Amino acid sequence: MSLVIPDALSFFQLSCGRWRSQRSVHHLLHRRAEAGGSLIVVEDLDPSDSRLGELAVAHGKEASQVIGGSYVRWSASMAWDRSEEGHDGETVFGLIPTSDDGRSGLMLRTMGYAEKAPASSLFAMDSEDGLILETSYETMRVWERFSFIGPDVRVRSSTVEGLSNNASFCVETREQDVGETASAPRAQASASQTLSAFGW
Repeated sequence: MSLVIPDALSFFQLSCGRWRSQRSVHHLLHRRAEAGGSLIVVEDLDPSDSRLGELAVAHGKEASQVIGGSYVRWSASMAWDRSEEGHDGETVFGLIPTSDDGRSGLMLRTMGYAEKAPASSLFAMDSEDGLILETSYETMRVWERFSFIGPDVRVRSSTVEGLSNNASFCVETREQDVGETASAPRAQASASQTLSAFGW
């Protein structure tokens, strides 16, 4: 089964829910890999949500340009962490499409991936309905690709170039709450393709 995801907003809505992430980061300078894990919670935001309006204004955009977005919070740990270190955080994402089909445009966020400051990314969906983000920071540039291999399994790869050069790969699985009767909004499914249990 493969997922058909028409646009970036649908991709974000499909990502709503609680996710467990297993991550491997390859530090190119040290020639070593580091393992880690995280819990990620994604909530859908209506275009009228005040947080999206505030996000647009902070980036010098009109609130009416934002078609929707997400509130994301996470708690993570990595193998090389010191005892006092933590990787908890939260951010708001807002989407501004620049194409008629909604598959490319600008993604705004209150906090970046590589630097803890407001950031914006260019987004585009590829021919396999993966979502690609390109983000330029003051000292580095980050490329990320997100894709679904099923309604409840997502994979993510990223490359960081700059002061910190690394590449990472994550497998994220959706958690179901006890008593939950329906999962997050789902994209249309096609049974024309059978997936590997691990997706790769």
